[in-house]
Amino acid sequence: MINRLRRRLITVAMLSLFLVFLVIVSAINVLNYRNMTAEADEVLTMLAKNGGAFPAWESEELQALLAKSPEALFTCRYFSVVMTDEKTVLSANTEKISAVDETGAAEYARAVWERERGFYQDFRFLRRDGRDETLFIFLDLGKEIASFRSLLLSSILVAFFGLLSVFILLFALSKRIVRPVSESYEKQRRFITDAGHEIKTPLTIISADVDVLDMEYGESEWLRDIQLQIKRLTTLTNDLIYLSKMEESQSHLQMKEFSLSALSDELVQSFQALAKTQEKSFTSSIQPGIIMRGDEKKIGQAISNLLDNALKYSEPNGRISLTLEKRGRFVYLRVFNTTQAISEDNLKNLFDRFYRADPSRNSQTGGHGIGLSIVQAVVLAHKGEVSASSQDGHSLVISVVFPM
Repeated sequence: MINRLRRRLITVAMLSLFLVFLVIVSAINVLNYRNMTAEADEVLTMLAKNGGAFPAWESEELQALLAKSPEALFTCRYFSVVMTDEKTVLSANTEKISAVDETGAAEYARAVWERERGFYQDFRFLRRDGRDETLFIFLDLGKEIASFRSLLLSSILVAFFGLLSVFILLFALSKRIVRPVSESYEKQRRFITDAGHEIKTPLTIISADVDVLDMEYGESEWLRDIQLQIKRLTTLTNDLIYLSKMEESQSHLQMKEFSLSALSDELVQSFQALAKTQEKSFTSSIQPGIIMRGDEKKIGQAISNLLDNALKYSEPNGRISLTLEKRGRFVYLRVFNTTQAISEDNLKNLFDRFYRADPSRNSQTGGHGIGLSIVQAVVLAHKGEVSASSQDGHSLVISVVFPM
């Protein structure tokens, strides 16, 4: 449990930090991209208004541009192309750029003929339609794009190494962080185990005394009730000790290969007679020959608890089924039973200790709400997964997945 808590802590912290870095890196680069394109579009619009050239020195537009970038007249590399509607080049001005000649300029214009504005290679372009001709202006943004890519790569690398550093720190410190929880959990587990063993002795004595009273005074309603409550308390104590040992470590598992199909079939047969006496329908579909490695006794206990839970909480004349199959590298166990109305909140808490979807039925079923907690502990100890679902709100499906 403590290892799962550490993993969950690291996962949540890393996911949160990843989202923060993602927002920061995205915001920085999106704003940088928008600024780059906005400045380029401002220059292109100015050039388009003046037929592909900068306006006169005295114009307010040019002075506003020079106020932002005093060297704009000398650093802006651009060319323009004027074409007819039939894509015939009327003129091409490449005086402000050396990397593109008139032929290349015409090819650029034809390549973006259908577009009004955007990027083509390292050029930002603008199309301005006239009465009988169309003007294309291309502004070289090679340096700006290279700078944008450099910033993007740098920010990604910084975020990556930041995440890696935090992961290493969390991995190193997470054990210390969860130590108070670990110590509290260990004390709780030890208390349950010790208290359980201490309770067993007086229960045994009380049970023996009741048997003596039964022999001396004969059977009575009060003695039967005492014996019933002793039995229930003994079962609860044993279950708590069993669950505590299961959650302690995996060292208690007796791992060996066994036939899960044969074990499941044996348990199904033992519960079918009980289901018949309760007038409930019990079917099964077990794929033969499924062999898995694990603790056969504890796996059997988990399956038995699932079937017992299905019988207890299915309504009269209800339906119960068990399905076992192997798909790929996993074994899927599914126990289904019809039941009274069950909500999403019930499904979320079914594996909590002492939780019962319908507490009022405790006296009828004799359950303590700990059976599914034992199932979960056994499944997790075997590196598996267990979940609860309901398709219609009037049935319950417990699904278990074991890795082979």
